[in-house]
Amino acid sequence: MNADRSALISLDGKTALVTGGSGGIGRAICLSLARAGAFVALNYRKNEHAARRTLDLIGEEGGNGELFPFDVSDPAAVETAISGLLRRRPAIDILVNNAGISRDGLIGRMKDSDWNEVLETNLSGAFHLCRTVSKTMIRNRSGRIINVASAAGEAGNAGQVNYSASKAGLIGFTRALARELAPRNVLVNCVSPGIIEGGISEELTETQLEAIRSLVPLRKKGRPEDVASAVLFLSSCMSEYVTGQVIRVNGGLYM
Repeated sequence: MNADRSALISLDGKTALVTGGSGGIGRAICLSLARAGAFVALNYRKNEHAARRTLDLIGEEGGNGELFPFDVSDPAAVETAISGLLRRRPAIDILVNNAGISRDGLIGRMKDSDWNEVLETNLSGAFHLCRTVSKTMIRNRSGRIINVASAAGEAGNAGQVNYSASKAGLIGFTRALARELAPRNVLVNCVSPGIIEGGISEELTETQLEAIRSLVPLRKKGRPEDVASAVLFLSSCMSEYVTGQVIRVNGGLYM
């Protein structure tokens, strides 16, 4: 694999399931884990072309992975996909809940469907995955769960009450689950990105972006690779005494 930050970390023999792995932050996470030696089960919902491109990039660098198309908001689909993966792999060692959508709008104009779809994907999706995957992690007394939240879930963002609520809920979910699974040596943490190139922040208007960017002490967007590096750390043996934490990758936007 190409030399990068992952060269210092070995995930050889590990299986990582990454939801929303087709592009942006998800793609960077998949590549980073694969470079460290993990087999990457790459989940996507619709964009097969982008997902296959991520898998191709993993292969070009000598890594291994497989595509797993399913909707994280569908509990039956999650159960079926996880069962299928465990028939081919001995365990799921790392779960990264990265799948997320946004349906922005002022609350007075927000449709019930806009609220429900965001909560079902961003928050309930993580619940469905964790409920299923944690069973095998508990049996093995080992595992890492990393949930990808957002600075919007900590500081809030006008026009994103649904998205902010889903990500704030994910942070609370992470802390509660970390306490629940710690006695079984399953570590649960959260990475909270700020304004990241190619992420959901691309869907904001330039006015919204400029208003937020002016509050970032580093005065720039982060890169998907910055988020991936935090996920890699939490996936590795370097974080064996870290659980229930929120690692902020936001350039100082929220402290």
